Amino acid sequence: MKTNTIGKSDLKSSAIGFGCWELGGTYGSFDDKEIVEAIQRSIDLGVTLFDTAHVYGFDAVNQPDGAGRSEELLGQALAKRRKDVLIVTKGGNPTRADQKRPRDGSYASVIKDCELSLKALGTDYIDLYLMHWPDPTVPWEETMRALNDLVESGKVRYVGGSNYRAADLREARKYAPIIANQVGYNLFDRRWELEMFSTAAELGIGVMAYGPLTHGLLTGTMTAETTFDKTDWRHKGMLFGQALFAPEHFGKNIAVVEKLKGLAERKGISVPRLALAWVAANPVVSVSLVGARNVREIEENVKAIDVQFTPAELEEVDAIMKGASGQAGVDSLPR
Repeated sequence: MKTNTIGKSDLKSSAIGFGCWELGGTYGSFDDKEIVEAIQRSIDLGVTLFDTAHVYGFDAVNQPDGAGRSEELLGQALAKRRKDVLIVTKGGNPTRADQKRPRDGSYASVIKDCELSLKALGTDYIDLYLMHWPDPTVPWEETMRALNDLVESGKVRYVGGSNYRAADLREARKYAPIIANQVGYNLFDRRWELEMFSTAAELGIGVMAYGPLTHGLLTGTMTAETTFDKTDWRHKGMLFGQALFAPEHFGKNIAVVEKLKGLAERKGISVPRLALAWVAANPVVSVSLVGARNVREIEENVKAIDVQFTPAELEEVDAIMKGASGQAGVDSLPR
């Protein structure tokens, strides 16, 4: 497994990381035992970084008591191999139905969220702690002071952000040595590449790419008839400001995936491997985060790191992606 250093730090991560959003249950039902086996198998395959968040599992309507669910399951899976891996988690999101603020970067909230994560994970330190979203109602200095204090206390090794725009990175860096920014990046969504990648490279901040398979769209297993249960967040049709799963766009995007299958088949690989390799090939990306529900999926995912593209193949990918529907511009990036 190829490894990369995340930003200006001594954190060396596998180029493919295990994304644990699915463990929260808001991607539909899954088998706990199979996912735990997939996590443990991934370590044997060279995966060293596992990404979660305290909010993964919380849904104000369907899972009001679900906060910490993903962290708890991950902690159980990693209990005997904690020293072999890097754990990344995030705070700053509401985790109770009675909380009205969409973000909370206040000092007290950041400290409390981290404590809750430590307890749920069953660990006494977190390798990389991220603010899940910027909070425009709280001064940067206050939020970053909380992160600095967590590092000084030994509860956190390094800190960073998630969904931070270029200007956010510059402001945050004034007050804390953030080393990473986690954003959505995939063939259907290149907005962050345009908005923030060059600034991250300039500042020495590693990009962690979530959703490289476009939250299931690039798995190659969906059809135009695929539907989602109301407990699955994708049933609303919107993916971070893009209507990729909306009824009027979904079928067109499935057709795009079918065209990608043709290229993948000629290369002797699967669509997920192609999509994941495309993300990992960007030199600004330190780690590509992908979920897996079972051992078979993670074994397929890690193979992506060996895939190489010719210039002609990259041009073909770009041409195919012009048929995507429901995309939006940089201004649509959620805040």
